[in-house]
Amino acid sequence: MDFDVARVRSDFPALDDGTAYFDGPGGSQVPHQVAAAIAAAMTAGLSNRGAVTAAERRADEVVVEARSAVSDLLGCDPDGVVFARSATQATYDLSRVLAQEWAADDQVVVTRLDHDSNIRPWVQAAESVGAEVRWVGFDRDTAELAVDDVRAELSERTRVVAVTGASNVLGTRPDLPAIAEAAHAVGALVYVDGVHLTPHAAVDVKALGADFFSCSPYKFFGPHHGIVVADPELLERLHPHKLLPATDRVPERFEYGTLPYELLAGATAAVDYIAGLASDAPDRRTRVLESMRAVEEHEDRLFSRLLEGLRGIDGLRLYGAPARRTPTAFFSVEGRSDREVYEHLAGLGVNAPASNFYALEASRWLGLGDTGALRAGLAPYTNESDVDRLVQGIRDL
Repeated sequence: MDFDVARVRSDFPALDDGTAYFDGPGGSQVPHQVAAAIAAAMTAGLSNRGAVTAAERRADEVVVEARSAVSDLLGCDPDGVVFARSATQATYDLSRVLAQEWAADDQVVVTRLDHDSNIRPWVQAAESVGAEVRWVGFDRDTAELAVDDVRAELSERTRVVAVTGASNVLGTRPDLPAIAEAAHAVGALVYVDGVHLTPHAAVDVKALGADFFSCSPYKFFGPHHGIVVADPELLERLHPHKLLPATDRVPERFEYGTLPYELLAGATAAVDYIAGLASDAPDRRTRVLESMRAVEEHEDRLFSRLLEGLRGIDGLRLYGAPARRTPTAFFSVEGRSDREVYEHLAGLGVNAPASNFYALEASRWLGLGDTGALRAGLAPYTNESDVDRLVQGIRDL
């Protein structure tokens, strides 16, 4: 079963007006199948989870099915899937729980490549107990995060290494298995921000060595909420503050209040949609892996076209050239403000925004201050025409 971008595009109503969306790293567009699943859940009759009424059973089925879908997407145990309002909230919640076990002479390691949601929660949690924060920079020319640089900051007092699965501005995909091996060698846990990686690659949490892995369905065709997964045995030893009547079961003990059932139904539909992009294998996990490999091939081909076009524009500067990356370009145009280029492209129906995109430390590390640059990210529904319109739009300046 081949990847058919024309068929894929027909599933996205947002594309009907001709807009070329390069802002997928900030949130993808949604296929009608996902929107229909959300509407169906909201109108079918829902209640708090239970086993007596049809509405209670329906709510419970939505949750169970969503955990199973995430398990097939990420290669994790469904009993280790925690739902949250956002990946940022999930990281904050877990950082506070883990910090309960830290002492003043402990350490956490963060990288300047990361989105702030995988930096600030750890920095603030460390500050709350007087622990030390150790920073790892990246190569300013290539945007590579060296394993040896991470290893140099580790010690027997390291408790957590927080690292991105893929930079949301530069696209860099660090060598997570090697980083995890080094961290585990000193007894540290590894928290991977997989928000930008998950929409672009086949993910196997165990193979990556991640103790915790977070992602956001709205980056891969789903609704707005967050997910973090971990081994259930690890979650069992963590005890977050919770309401007294709330269950102490894992993973429910980490989920505050009533879950947004309609959004979980949307997440399940998003995983099912991904699974059907380019595979008809009998089981969903295999379909996900095969489809995501086809997505990578499609995006890599288009990204080569995009990079070739951008590099041919006089005065355009591309930041970073990592060897392994997601299809994400971070750039500026000499003599034009990022805002000017952003607005010009928007007027052409090409959405490629300018910001630091919450990768604040990366922006500062690159000498861009808090302002950042322009970002163009590809998605499975991107086609050659979109790429050519973006490049030509910049040339027209």
